[in-house]
Amino acid sequence: MQALQDKIAIVTGAGQGIGQAIAVRLAQEGAEVIVSDINLQGVEQTASQIRQMDRKSLALKVDVANFEDVQAMVQKSTEEFGRADILVNNAGVTKDNLLVRMTQQQWDWVISVNLKGTFNCTKAVAPHMMRNRYGRIINIASVIGLVGNAGQANYAASKAGIIGLTKSAAKELASRGITVNAVAPGYIQTEMTERVPEQAKETFLKTIPLRRPGLPQDVAGVIVFLASDDASYITGQVINIDGGMVM
Repeated sequence: MQALQDKIAIVTGAGQGIGQAIAVRLAQEGAEVIVSDINLQGVEQTASQIRQMDRKSLALKVDVANFEDVQAMVQKSTEEFGRADILVNNAGVTKDNLLVRMTQQQWDWVISVNLKGTFNCTKAVAPHMMRNRYGRIINIASVIGLVGNAGQANYAASKAGIIGLTKSAAKELASRGITVNAVAPGYIQTEMTERVPEQAKETFLKTIPLRRPGLPQDVAGVIVFLASDDASYITGQVINIDGGMVM
């Protein structure tokens, strides 16, 4: 039997990269998957991959920073599938700059999408999970939220905030059978990291004991575990997926 047979999952930021890999892997393990992203074309491609596996999938254009958008997503999901068992808060953005040069807009946008977006989705789905007395909420943080990074004060703050939110939500929701955990990826090979200058990539790799970047599938495998019954006694935790970069 598949690990997530007949579970209903919502994955945000599923139009490409890590989010797409997570959504596809959840479907491979038996879940029906609602995929959302600000990029509708991307999530339609993800949903198409899932349907080719004979799993149901719903593609939605959603701005996670907008609570009304998020509420509509959860409402549509429950209308189509009856419930939501798993939420993966993956949607995220970067807008890098040195602290003294960072604009208000750069700060606000990253905090709004990454941190407020995670709050919005968790707040919207939690009442449904509480009624069912079951749920798995998994937040995508980052090792940058643990150690910081020059030129990424906004991103680091948003990801550190996600870790605090994860721990607080885990304490609030545990009595209703809902676990809340986070994963903190390190240097994962995606379209976003491919835009990093070669010299910066080489510097990153020197800090990784395994001497290679991670793949989106490395993250997706841990998500499947945290969403499964094998992780039913794990909550409020942060799991680094970084090749040993942060120990």
